[in-house]
Amino acid sequence: MRDFLLALKFSLSYFSIFPISFKKSDDLSKKEILALMITLYPLVGLIIGLVIVGLYYLFFSKFGVYGAIFCAIFYMVMYGFLHTEAIIDVVDAIYAKLGGKDSYKVIKEPTIGAMGVLYAFSFILLKVSVVVYILQSNLFAEFLSVLIVSRFGVYTLIDTFDFKSTFMTSIKEGLRWYHVMFALIFYSTIGSIISPYFLIFLIFGTILAFFISTLLSRAVGFINGDILGATLELVELIIFFTILAISYR
Repeated sequence: MRDFLLALKFSLSYFSIFPISFKKSDDLSKKEILALMITLYPLVGLIIGLVIVGLYYLFFSKFGVYGAIFCAIFYMVMYGFLHTEAIIDVVDAIYAKLGGKDSYKVIKEPTIGAMGVLYAFSFILLKVSVVVYILQSNLFAEFLSVLIVSRFGVYTLIDTFDFKSTFMTSIKEGLRWYHVMFALIFYSTIGSIISPYFLIFLIFGTILAFFISTLLSRAVGFINGDILGATLELVELIIFFTILAISYR
């Protein structure tokens, strides 16, 4: 139980801006902790989603579109723009490889390129727009489902690829089949309570995650945490727009 709670704290601190503190005795490098941390990743998405839905429903819905815009942006703030930043790095790496440069060296640089900024800015506009529509349409169950599914899809990729990242490799080495089985049963159960369409979202999102990550990894020549982050963002955007298209009809 102690490892589980420590892993949950680690997952919240790494994948969100929740203020989490640790003791000096907490060993976050243990492979079991790392495996549990990434297994609880979709749960962090659900927690963030509940905060956003609660804020919008209780306080910001009365402000109309402006309240929805605030909540849509605050959603990205809640995970520290971590995955949005990955889009910038991946775009810069793709253009670097097309220009004959070392894409891995470029993706690790602290500076960013103009193309990465433009793509990220365009992405943010699209994501804010579609989340605003979903919130104003009271599609809260669908919103929460997508936040779980996008992260679960990325989670399933960890045991599939060989990473050019020491951190991701350590996580992969700690993962066991029972972690994946627990995650599948746990999130399927929670998701099915949230939405009757959750399993459809889950299958669609997992396939999308594999397809997108494969394309991105081929484009840059490797796979690391940035590829997974960009994959998550694209999976969310595509499913959000799919929901929009279906609900609009």
